Amino acid sequence: MTIQSSPGSSSYLPGSSGYLDMFPERRMSYFSNSYVIGLTVAAGIGGLLFGYDTGVISGALLYIKDEFEVVNQSSFLQETIVSMALVGAIIGAAAGGWINDAYGRKKATLLADVVFAAGSVVMAAAPDPYVLILGRLFVGLGVGIASVTAPVYIAEASPSEVRGGLVSTNVLMITGGQFLSYLVNLAFTEVPGTWRWMLGVSGVPAVVQFCIMLCLPESPRWLFMKNNKDKAIAILSKIYDIARLEDEIENLSVAEEEERQKRNDVKISDVFKSKEIRLAFLAGAGLQAFQQFTGINTVMYYSPTIVQMAGFRSNQLALLLSLIVAAMNAAGTVLGIYLIDHFGRKKLALSSLAGVIASLVVLAGAFFGKSSGSSNELFGWIAVLGLALYIAFFSPGMGPVPWTVNSEIYPEQYRGICGGMSATVNWVSNLIVAETFLSVAEAVGTGWTFVILACIAVLAVVFVTLYVPETVGLTFVEVEQIWKERAWGSGYNTESLLERGNDN
Repeated sequence: MTIQSSPGSSSYLPGSSGYLDMFPERRMSYFSNSYVIGLTVAAGIGGLLFGYDTGVISGALLYIKDEFEVVNQSSFLQETIVSMALVGAIIGAAAGGWINDAYGRKKATLLADVVFAAGSVVMAAAPDPYVLILGRLFVGLGVGIASVTAPVYIAEASPSEVRGGLVSTNVLMITGGQFLSYLVNLAFTEVPGTWRWMLGVSGVPAVVQFCIMLCLPESPRWLFMKNNKDKAIAILSKIYDIARLEDEIENLSVAEEEERQKRNDVKISDVFKSKEIRLAFLAGAGLQAFQQFTGINTVMYYSPTIVQMAGFRSNQLALLLSLIVAAMNAAGTVLGIYLIDHFGRKKLALSSLAGVIASLVVLAGAFFGKSSGSSNELFGWIAVLGLALYIAFFSPGMGPVPWTVNSEIYPEQYRGICGGMSATVNWVSNLIVAETFLSVAEAVGTGWTFVILACIAVLAVVFVTLYVPETVGLTFVEVEQIWKERAWGSGYNTESLLERGNDN
């Protein structure tokens, strides 16, 4: 296929705001291409696995404690059952970056599904807490690989003008998985072997995704960079019309030539040797860390437990109130899908964090009031309100923004390894929070625990303001230019993309 750019398009990169202003008829909307939507939803099932596992353990733990007295008597064992999946996810995310770069996004997804399904069987059949912990490890491995793969697969198949929203669909699948897990938890509350059904059902979406992915293509960008251009162009032709297709291929050819001039064997140490890659990784990994240290998975893992701490002792009532929280999480993510490409990544993150800080203060006040011994029922409802407000502010912003930003800020050569490293930071942070929340709450009180999370959220505001640029509407090449300008000054481009990235 002969590659020629469209007349007058050479001044702009395909998908950039200038390019689409010049050729508005080539702009795509979220639902204009059913093929892209199909790829997005199929890859997003990995997010569903992620979300279901996050949510289901919070309800299952209530019944695991009832069956195993040793678990009921040990906060450490409860935390280990929750957090062993995170240990697996750390390993899976760390290996997932390399697997993605070496074998492709499709094979990485298939591997994640197999490992996750195997773990769900082990959990459902566990005769004691220790085999259950082993099953949690396997499930975590699958979730870790999927957490790296799904956002990258979606981003690389998405037109730049809707990339943020489509990558956020993966986050919607995460929150949808959490909501589904609470529905499943409620459905099995009166069934013998309650928690075994809750955990075992998690293997179903993994099997479904495995079957679907066998029929779907590899990422076109990965194929192109691996010199399998015919297959890549065949896939891209299903995404773009002929005029824009030629320009997208030209864009990929330019990126490929740049990659060819660089070393092919990227190692972890190379991330820290290059100043622009180091800055990009700082922004991406920092966002992932703050997503966890501001407490989101504390709320999702332990929301039934928090509700019980607030004075609602019934397991079923705790699960029902947590279901409402999960529903708000999913609804907020839908709002985030719209806002992330219209309001911008940076503004959305800062607005979200402001609301998170206020919500954590409400939660802290509720538990301080409850501990004083007055109006316990009133403060219990204030705590539930605080949980709901927290989710309402977190889910449209700090939920999708870290995953979206990390799917688009790294050059092709580094995208797999940096995506894996930043996802590993997310899971390590997740592990630290999950493994310490109950212990810290016992040591200093639940109110002070939420005060600590609020202080961390304040630090997150400072971090986003200083280190995270705006990337909405930019192509991968333009985002790479931002980091070159931050590292070496604005001489790399007459129109400073860095200035555009800091407008918000």
